[in-house]
Amino acid sequence: MNEQPYHHGKEEMKQLLLDYQNLKLGRQHQFLEEDSFVALIDYFEEKDDLTESLKAAEIGLEQYPYSAELMFRKADILIAARKYLEALDLLDTAAIYDNANISLYILKTDVLLALDRQPEAAEILEAALELFDGEEKIDMLFDLADVYDDYEKFDKVFDCLIWVLEADPNNEEALYKICFWTDFTGRYDESIKLHQQIINNFPYNEIAWFNLGTAYQGLKLYEKSIDAYQYAVAIDEKFDYAYRNMGDAFLRLRKFKDAIEVLERVLELSRPEDVIYEAIGHCYHRLGNLAQARFHYKKAVHLNNEDAKLHYKVATTYMQEEQWQMAIKHLENALRLSKNNKEFNLAMGECKMQLGIYKEATQYFGSVVLHRPTNTAGWEALIKCLLKANQLAEANERCVAALHFTNQKPVLLFYYAAILFAQNKNKEALIQLENGMSTNPKFLKKLLDINPNILQNTQAVDIIAHYKKSKGNKK
Repeated sequence: MNEQPYHHGKEEMKQLLLDYQNLKLGRQHQFLEEDSFVALIDYFEEKDDLTESLKAAEIGLEQYPYSAELMFRKADILIAARKYLEALDLLDTAAIYDNANISLYILKTDVLLALDRQPEAAEILEAALELFDGEEKIDMLFDLADVYDDYEKFDKVFDCLIWVLEADPNNEEALYKICFWTDFTGRYDESIKLHQQIINNFPYNEIAWFNLGTAYQGLKLYEKSIDAYQYAVAIDEKFDYAYRNMGDAFLRLRKFKDAIEVLERVLELSRPEDVIYEAIGHCYHRLGNLAQARFHYKKAVHLNNEDAKLHYKVATTYMQEEQWQMAIKHLENALRLSKNNKEFNLAMGECKMQLGIYKEATQYFGSVVLHRPTNTAGWEALIKCLLKANQLAEANERCVAALHFTNQKPVLLFYYAAILFAQNKNKEALIQLENGMSTNPKFLKKLLDINPNILQNTQAVDIIAHYKKSKGNKK
């Protein structure tokens, strides 16, 4: 609580300590004023001597029993010593002599929070707000915001910060805090209105422009958020968080070249971070520049080698170039960090399958269906691999299991038909083809990708034509 310590010169403090020791020992000493005891308490607190600072406060109160200031100092020490009820009693006494001192309310709040009596702490501060103005009122609003945060009245935290900014629109602490609480509470419209008012009066307040941008971004009004961020960086060209958020907004708008430009500016202004390199890599990936995407993903990996997702992203660039062995190398790292991840196992299975290593491929696909038996993608990959390996009996068995676990997903009916055709079980295959066409004909392409020769089967063609005609008539 020691906000205004009493400063004494070295020699003066030396004499004061001597007089204090003489007082304690009952010897002759110079008269000690109330301020002298405050100075002694400050001195011992600076020395981290809690016992002696408490003793000084107690002796001071013996000399000045009606000193509210000494009571406040003693209460502060008692709080530090976790003697909360004793501190609360002392503060009630201090209030008799000085109930207009902000220290009274701040210390009472500290005690009540320590006793887990947050609603009472809030009530005290709410009532005290009427007694103060200017900086003292702003300090109290910050304390009240902390109390509300402590007992999860988050909208009231937001309200307190609004009141601070209405009184002091350029208060940096409130501006930084309200940015977080706007997003946390979802009160974007109110934040927009508040910051527009601040900007109208203080157009060069870059934090207000930034907060306006984040509020627009929270409402997915990305164009407006970018405009606000551009004003922020025009005022402060080194405002890296504005560039960072602007990059995210450009990403949301799929303006990948613009996103790369501003994210590279972030790298110039701040320490390199894996998330920024990853975001730039993602932009290049979406632009089809696999080499640059891979370069930036690897930069991200270098900064955060334990992020499995980054290793996976490097692998996907190699897979798109059909560099299966290189992809496997990075997928091994990803799987080392996250063994049962569905995407990683599917990707590894795909690489092994493309290299003709079917046994290992089926193991990776099998891991997916083992851990996520209701997931259709794992079953599709496994069945496709077994078909490629010409393991038709096992493919048939697995497809029957897949239909059971996925509640007869239509796409699997077409895979089942493909297996049955490959086994020359044409009658059963046609039944499954008709089941698939009647349920969801859009998955026919899956069957034709596996076995385009099915179109040479006149009965199969008749079934396909029938359902396509029926669909056309419905239109």
